[in-house]
Parts: sequence; structure tokens; C-alpha cells
Amino acid sequence: MTSWLWVAVGGALGALMRHAVVLGFGPNLLKTFPFATLLVNIVGSFCLGLLMAVHQQQIIAEHWRLLLGVGLLGAFTTFSTFSVEVVTLMQAGAWGKALLHAGLNFFCCLVAVLLAFWLVPTAVK
Repeated sequence: MTSWLWVAVGGALGALMRHAVVLGFGPNLLKTFPFATLLVNIVGSFCLGLLMAVHQQQIIAEHWRLLLGVGLLGAFTTFSTFSVEVVTLMQAGAWGKALLHAGLNFFCCLVAVLLAFWLVPTAVK
């Protein structure tokens, strides 16, 4: 299987997973705060951190990085939707929610990746 196919299959699965999370939150909850985007970005950052920490130790093959990292997690997480949601909140005058959304995404996603990198060496050794 070529690298393009690994990425495409993973991307299709990741997009479906993100759509399922959005549907799971329901339209009413999403009108109050973009929880689905925050959740997929934090979970995706943690999972990508785990994957990359394992990949750096040469424990998994490159096709797994392509399938899971570039494809699945690349499609599951969403920086573009996050950016549009922040601007939309600002346009609606909800500056507090916009700053909260931006701050939580930035901080929580970085902490998730750091946690993942911290966990992998202890689990692998």
C-alpha cells in the first residue's frame, strides 16, 4: 500500500470520528461553547504525542505514522474549525468565550502532548 493510501484511509476514518463527536454533543450544547472541537483537539494531541513518542523510539513502522498520525489524527483534530469558532465568537461579542476557547486549546493540547511524551518512555522501557 502506498503512503497516499495510508493517509487517505486514516483521513477518512478520522473525519468520520470527528463528525461522530460533533453529533454526540448535539446542536444545543455546541451553541453555548465549542466543546467538540476542544475535545477532539485535546484527545488528538495526546494520541499524536503518544504515536510520535513511540515512533521516535523506532518501535512502529512508518506506515503506522502515516495512517494514524497524518491521516486519522490529522483529520480528527481541526485547527481550521477552531480558528473559525474563535473568530465567530469574537464577532458575536463573546470575547470571553473566544479567549477561553483559544487559551484552553493552546494550553490543554500542549499539556496533552507533554503528558504523552512523558508516559511513553516509562511504558516502553
